[in-house]
Amino acid sequence: MRLTRVALPAWAVLLAVVTGCTAPGPVGTGLGGLFGRAPTAADVIRVAPADGSRAVRSGSALRVRVADGRLESVRVVRDQGGRRTPVPGHLSADALTWEPDDPRLAFAARYTVEAAALDAQGRHWARHTAFTTYVPARRFVADVLPGDRTTVGTGMIVSLAFSREIRERAVVERAVRVTARPAVEIRPHWFGTDRLDFRPRHYWRPGTRVTVALRFNGIEGAPGVYGLQERTYSFTVGRSQTALVDAADHTMEVRRDGVLLDTLPITAGAPKTATYNGKMVVMEKERVTRMDGRTVGFGRAYDIKDVPHAMRLTDSGTFLHGNYWAPEAFGHENVSHGCVGLRDVKGGGPDTPAGWFFDRSLIGDVIEVVNSDDRTVAPGNGLGGWNMGWTEWKAGGAADRA
Repeated sequence: MRLTRVALPAWAVLLAVVTGCTAPGPVGTGLGGLFGRAPTAADVIRVAPADGSRAVRSGSALRVRVADGRLESVRVVRDQGGRRTPVPGHLSADALTWEPDDPRLAFAARYTVEAAALDAQGRHWARHTAFTTYVPARRFVADVLPGDRTTVGTGMIVSLAFSREIRERAVVERAVRVTARPAVEIRPHWFGTDRLDFRPRHYWRPGTRVTVALRFNGIEGAPGVYGLQERTYSFTVGRSQTALVDAADHTMEVRRDGVLLDTLPITAGAPKTATYNGKMVVMEKERVTRMDGRTVGFGRAYDIKDVPHAMRLTDSGTFLHGNYWAPEAFGHENVSHGCVGLRDVKGGGPDTPAGWFFDRSLIGDVIEVVNSDDRTVAPGNGLGGWNMGWTEWKAGGAADRA
């Protein structure tokens, strides 16, 4: 027996709890024998935090160790909201200690530890423990656009909308990693304290795969407000398609990979409710939706319950959509309340200009409006960040200034 085992404090053995199967040795040998009993798995395999611990804080150390012999295997699983995730870790060179690669513990999670070891006498031991971590009373989460495993247009901007005000913007920003293959410089920009967007200098190259990793667990976004999310999203950039709407000419040119596919007659915003100028990105697509003027500040000016082939372009309510109620306007007159309309039929026809364009469009495609009587759309209204120069965009990050 090695002298290091004799030097262990008595309380460490007396407080040990049997939680796994053991191969008991004869009384008088091993750790337990020092106190007139056989050793237990808890004597041999030490796990911190202790088995059954509750409300363990994020900064607490997770560690599995043996005094002598060696650890043969350690498996740790984190269960957070019903999602079970293996916790990567590593053994020390002498195989006496296992620690996680990321020392932070997740909030609001249950950890289970399965460990097997061989002691100095060549006996096998196994131990199972579990503990739960602290659940903060106030939490923040981020809704991510675009969705996971989607295919998007080349103008897609990654947008994180937070459920609470973020005061520690630099800290939260550093907990987000957006990467692309093939690699390209991607920079963040804050819109207020509850939205963080990322984009490259120019539109994405078709075929690019983008990964968004959120590492918010344990991050304090504001005093007493903590993040929980630990998730990775990815999306693929599809073909390049852009549309140029000329409000004065009442036309829309659709180009695929720079080649003109078609020029479609449109109707844009009427003189008193003109369409925004500038670059807007398709954020949502709905084959049929209801449009009620009361939801966007137009009172009872309209309430159309079955607008076909609708694609949202701004948060404030600008859409490009099918129109069946103003058949004489296309190519001749602007009559809408700020939207861009394409000829359609009630119920949405697949062979109409609106149906044709809808079926060939992706979330992330860019619709640019020119020659309208309104101002340029604000960069934070929808995914309008392409209307901001690269220098100004980069200046909107928080981490570089912290």
